[in-house]
Amino acid sequence: MIGMLNALVDLVEAEVSEIDVAEFARTHGTTEYHLRRMFSALAGMPLSEYVRRRRMTLAGAELVSGAPNMLDVAVRHGYSSTEAFGRAFRAVHGISTADARRDGGPLRTQPTLRFRLSVEGSTPMDVTITTMPELVLVGHAARVPLIHVGVNPHIQAHIASIAPEEHVRLKHLSDREPAGILAVTGDLEPDAAEGTELTYLHGVSVHPTAAVPDDLDILRVDAGHWAVFAASGPFPETLQDLWAATATEWFPSNPWRLRPGPSIVRYLEFTGTHAACELWLAVEQD
Repeated sequence: MIGMLNALVDLVEAEVSEIDVAEFARTHGTTEYHLRRMFSALAGMPLSEYVRRRRMTLAGAELVSGAPNMLDVAVRHGYSSTEAFGRAFRAVHGISTADARRDGGPLRTQPTLRFRLSVEGSTPMDVTITTMPELVLVGHAARVPLIHVGVNPHIQAHIASIAPEEHVRLKHLSDREPAGILAVTGDLEPDAAEGTELTYLHGVSVHPTAAVPDDLDILRVDAGHWAVFAASGPFPETLQDLWAATATEWFPSNPWRLRPGPSIVRYLEFTGTHAACELWLAVEQD
């Protein structure tokens, strides 16, 4: 995986204006979905954002060095008009193209990434691979922004808005693994940036033939394999560290890759500041 990501970075450098990520993934024996998820987790930014930053880094150097034709620079870096190029340039550098030409900066540089892996086992992981039939997840859904670090206040507010008796009703509906109240995140692009909206479902897993009350939202997930990671410790740091460790330590050294599907957190014990939980990730053999 590390060699593959470095090859992808080399491709970005060779063809900054346009890269075919799906074709690259196929020729390297993986999927675009898994490749984008791993890049984002290890780089700390989506692949699309890295490409944009590298485009603007190189474009900024061209403008400062006196490139005479703005449209040529724009097209060379994947933009069909100087207006679109100018907006992207300002979004990255915080100044206009005219300012860059006149003053030489300041410009924000995105260095070329280079991935290195040190598997140290710093985060103990108890992992089980299980095969599940179609999952039917039901509960109360809301659209919330993606937040990588710390408690997500939008999810907190959504859960707080659910009446206590509703939690009891959901628990009674739960009749399939993973059992109990679940925190489900879905409808998220594999390399989505922080702040991107996702669907959060506070609910349970039920039998596919179960009668679901009309007032509940439903999320269906295809049958397949799941990697179940167990962890216990301070909340939410333990869960967030565990999710990061799956990318840095587990996936690179195991013959599995992510497949499209939501991530599911099953809380075995939760006190508000401490949690024992399971992280369920949809996987397939590499």
